Amino acid sequence: MGRGRAKAKQTKVARELKYSSPSTDYDALQRELANGGGGLLSTTPKPVEVDVEGDESDDYDDRWG
Repeated sequence: MGRGRAKAKQTKVARELKYSSPSTDYDALQRELANGGGGLLSTTPKPVEVDVEGDESDDYDDRWG
């Protein structure tokens, strides 16, 4: 029964996000970019281990060789 109130709230929030123009702190952005980011996107990926010699348990080469 409470679906109408929840939907109205979601519509209100969506409308506010769509039509609002948040202020951007360009100084903070410049500091963040100058420091190398430090956010979620700046994490370096872990290196992938590559088996050069081959593993005896890997039968792919034997079957599809």
